[in-house]
Amino acid sequence: MNLKLTSINGGLKIEVHENSSQKSGITTGSVATAASVAALLKLVDKAPDIVKITAPTTTLTVEIEDTSFIDNNTARAIVKKPNYNDPDVTRGMEIISEVTLTNNSGVIEITGGDGVGRVTKPGLQIPVGEYAINPVPRKMIKENIMKYLPEDNGAIIKIIIPEGKKIAPKTMNSRLGIIDGISILGTTGIARPMSSKAYTDSLRVQIDVALANGYKDLLFVPGNIGTRIAKEKLVLDEDEIIEMSNFVGYMLEEAHKTGKIRSITLFGHAGKLIKIAAGIFNTKQSVADARREIMTAYAGLVGANKKTLHDIYNCITTEDVIKILDENNITTEVFELIANKIVELCSLKYEGIKFHAVIVKMNGEILTPSHIQNIPFNKVIP
Repeated sequence: MNLKLTSINGGLKIEVHENSSQKSGITTGSVATAASVAALLKLVDKAPDIVKITAPTTTLTVEIEDTSFIDNNTARAIVKKPNYNDPDVTRGMEIISEVTLTNNSGVIEITGGDGVGRVTKPGLQIPVGEYAINPVPRKMIKENIMKYLPEDNGAIIKIIIPEGKKIAPKTMNSRLGIIDGISILGTTGIARPMSSKAYTDSLRVQIDVALANGYKDLLFVPGNIGTRIAKEKLVLDEDEIIEMSNFVGYMLEEAHKTGKIRSITLFGHAGKLIKIAAGIFNTKQSVADARREIMTAYAGLVGANKKTLHDIYNCITTEDVIKILDENNITTEVFELIANKIVELCSLKYEGIKFHAVIVKMNGEILTPSHIQNIPFNKVIP
């Protein structure tokens, strides 16, 4: 199932349909807000099938799965996060809000329960020890609850995510120091695909965490492969490793803006990193893929013959190219030159930061031995 957004009385109704190609959904913050409003209405009015909530950029009308009483002063509501066209692990996830009325007039307390993570590291928007419910969702919940809260009452709102602990390992939460569940996120109320600003913002938070923990020499990796191999080869804290996905330029620019980072080591598989040597700072294959052209050019620079260059150019994968380079005993020469170019381009583009580049094979073999010797991290395997 996928998501369809339709206008209703000036609002935005969230409907689930088969075979939809809708590119936007709603955030976990919007879902938690809708569940909270529904639980409160169960207590003070009647159980709603839908609720209308105000988000920072729009009005959303959200379907309610279920509501029930816990006791005379407490009710709960369940909202399922709608599906939309994106590999978001929280799609279809249930979020529960339990709302308890209190005699503390106008005071709204927001807390978490099972499946909502806790913050354990500085650098995030929420203090250490608190539940990972971000400021914008907290504000959304409070403002929407205030519309229906009886004048003489306050409320305690407890957010629960039954599948939160199960889903958490599939997110970046553990890298950011959020444990025992996931975070309640959102800045606009609308969830957009991973290529959007919301996703790049989530990547950028890693830099904040690293700086908050005192790290000024950082290791930037494209993803899980780079992270795994870095942990095998180097002695470093997890907070020193920054995953940049395909957004190399964005992440380097954000790092540069801080003015606090001393050095960046670009560390990862050849298939991703070599693109930077051609000035490609978004390494998504559909955006730019010049891998074989780059490796053909650099093999030519170190003296490869015409047949070898043809063989390289006709390869499908980077690992296949490396086999040809190995057969011609030019692997190290080629990748050392590529790494030099990566350092040169990054140094010119982001002045003030010392750059290093370490390129590896899928099995962890280092392809740039001179470069790894100069990085500011202790080595397990030279």
